[in-house]
Amino acid sequence: METPLLNGSSESVKEKLLLGPDGDYRPPKGVKQLWEIFWIETVKLWALGGPMAFSIICQFSMSTVTTIFAGHLGDVELSAISISTSVIGTFSFGFMLGMGSALETLCGQAFGANQVHMLGIYMQRSMIILFVTCIILLPLYIFATPLLKLLGQQDQIADPAGYYTILIIPQLFSLFVNFPTQKFLQAQSKVGVTAWIGLIALLLHVFFLWLFISVLNLGIAGAAVAYNITNWFVALAQFFYVIGWCKDGWTGWSWAAFREIWSFVRLSLASAIMLCLEIWYMMSINILTGHLNNAVIAVGSLNICMSLNGLEAMIFIGVNAAISVRVSNELGYGHPRAAKYSVYVTVLQSLLIGIVCMVAVLLARNHFAIIFTDSKDMQKAVADLAGLLGITMVLNSIQPVISGVAVGGGWQALVAYINLGSYYVFGLPLGFLLGYKANLGVKGLWGGMIAGTALQTFLLLVVLYQTNWKKEVCQKPFTFPNHRTPWEILLIQIPTNCSN
Repeated sequence: METPLLNGSSESVKEKLLLGPDGDYRPPKGVKQLWEIFWIETVKLWALGGPMAFSIICQFSMSTVTTIFAGHLGDVELSAISISTSVIGTFSFGFMLGMGSALETLCGQAFGANQVHMLGIYMQRSMIILFVTCIILLPLYIFATPLLKLLGQQDQIADPAGYYTILIIPQLFSLFVNFPTQKFLQAQSKVGVTAWIGLIALLLHVFFLWLFISVLNLGIAGAAVAYNITNWFVALAQFFYVIGWCKDGWTGWSWAAFREIWSFVRLSLASAIMLCLEIWYMMSINILTGHLNNAVIAVGSLNICMSLNGLEAMIFIGVNAAISVRVSNELGYGHPRAAKYSVYVTVLQSLLIGIVCMVAVLLARNHFAIIFTDSKDMQKAVADLAGLLGITMVLNSIQPVISGVAVGGGWQALVAYINLGSYYVFGLPLGFLLGYKANLGVKGLWGGMIAGTALQTFLLLVVLYQTNWKKEVCQKPFTFPNHRTPWEILLIQIPTNCSN
């Protein structure tokens, strides 16, 4: 079994001097020790988060590269695939990712508590739940065209978008294998293999897009076929690695996966609601933009910006996964200071990366749209939105990190309430008023929604600042009795070390 990157043989001499007898950090004395802790946590973060972020960037880039190829087919094709990806695809992706994030909480804490044999059972249980979820989501894909028209999209966009959505149904079903195996590997810090799989898949995707679109002239259909093939490649490659090379966490198929499945569903739904309220919030701007005048340019320019924003967000989703594993593992070990310091270091570094990305976008505001489109009108519209894109990048550098802490600590329900109020009670109505009533168009819509994200980020920072990490340790299990359900595991009170 691989030792986690959190302690064990990987500890340096300096780190051992900073640790107490319980394996947690001692209170730092002076700036020098604070810097040493900062550096140690930085190395641990990127040793885990770097490969995760790279893997997720590669997978997201498959969607971005598809948009790039579509953009050179024409503005309508660009808008159609963008709407399909950002509305239907994001809706289902967000729900499936949220359902799979319950596995991230349980596997991380199980691994931290040395209950490795439970990982395979949790993974199988999650696969069952996600497969059923795919079937439930299937009507969204089949009836995408009338649904998009009902939401106000114009026929010239809704018809090809619906056609493309039906063709990528196989990609939807790849997620029920992809997410559980990905979370299984992340919980054990086996992230190098996911990075290699992601890189190979991206290279294959570019080749298939070139073959099906540029050589065979299959248009939108060719883009869909390439998308399906490469997503299933990722899912199957991760699955075969798990059953072939992870003998500690994977002990074979078990009927135990079907036991207490409803309690697992409840935790999965809590995770899904938390993440979906975030992901669907930004999806809604695409729907509202479709009602504006000159919708093709408005939707296309917005989605080019969202593609770049999404690419940056993938870095932080990788960091999100890393900090989730770190926090859940440390809580499983009973190390409150290590959990707290890892969170603070991650938030600070993520903010700095967000600022750098904002500066880069502002400097290249008149040029980066050329990658996606040959249309001068579209390029001008994108340049006009670059300022809002930069602000969004800064905010999105912090928010996914705190969401990762929430997943690792099991705070999904609290974050769901914060998201609901910030996004849908404040941000979305404000965006509607600025976009339509104040006649600011896509700038008004996006500006209002940025205000909602800013409020959510502020509230999450307040929650993070007031968190009692010793209490969080006391609420996490050090053992996983067979008679307890996953829901009970997250709520169990353990008195050991609570007074330390």
